[in-house]
Amino acid sequence: MGEDGAVTSAPQRPDGPTPATRLIATDLDGTLLRDDKSVSERTIAALAAAEEAGIAVFFVTGRPARWMGVVSDHVQGHGLAICANGAAVVDLHAIDRHAPDLTASDHRPTGREFVQVRPLPRITALKVVEALRGAAPGTSFAVELTTGINYEPQYPPFFQDPGANVATAEELLHQATDDDSAPVLKVLAHHSELAPDEFLALARSVAGAYASITRSSPTSLLEISGPGVSKASTLALCCEERGISPAEVVAFGDMPNDVEMLGWAGTSYAMGNAHPDVIAAASGRTVANNEDGVALVIERILAERTARTEA
Repeated sequence: MGEDGAVTSAPQRPDGPTPATRLIATDLDGTLLRDDKSVSERTIAALAAAEEAGIAVFFVTGRPARWMGVVSDHVQGHGLAICANGAAVVDLHAIDRHAPDLTASDHRPTGREFVQVRPLPRITALKVVEALRGAAPGTSFAVELTTGINYEPQYPPFFQDPGANVATAEELLHQATDDDSAPVLKVLAHHSELAPDEFLALARSVAGAYASITRSSPTSLLEISGPGVSKASTLALCCEERGISPAEVVAFGDMPNDVEMLGWAGTSYAMGNAHPDVIAAASGRTVANNEDGVALVIERILAERTARTEA
């Protein structure tokens, strides 16, 4: 969900020549997905055309792996997605496509496979929790694991999981830390009174030395990952493995958790509905998610490639 006025005109191109695109990295909510969480037919066609043209498409999202059913059919060849703000690389081809989209009340396990996990150490998470409890009384927490989510009794019922453990964050994080313990992907922190950007700035000032802290929700909900873990850093690792340079990547996003990725990519677009920090970080701007802003740019990239080939 964006926080700025929507752009409804043609996209604003980044300045200068655009190198040949080898990979498209796109956020989901507020970016590729429409507000009703659907993928439009135009976007589906654009993603398929990009893959057919040899351009890899990576979904790079704050969503956990269990919520990827909505797009699992739209990644071709490689089948990989970056989830939980860079804390996990997931093989979407392992997701059960016969299961319904896992959204608000349906968190049943899928056949997903974690290819890489960049966890938040529990001792580090405890330091962040302690710092936020002191700086922002009233903060409530949830703990996102590779196996699901657990949360405190006061944590808002955004997406209640009937299988979740409910306890204080300290109790949830003091579980055994041997190899049989599920890795922590991120800690979520919610505040009912502080404004979203105010809460983010406060959290970074008191706990930013311990972990990566960002947000993607229009509410005061922070997402806390391991030190150095972000969409950008994990995308960079995936691209390095494939011999793809930042200049060959086109990225799309709309919220603060996309800022680093948009700054890292050689070409980047803020959605028309994007947060002001995202607009400042991106090299270009496209129309809003509900107007298929990602598809519009992909179509233009492919048309320009065809024109160069035929010239």
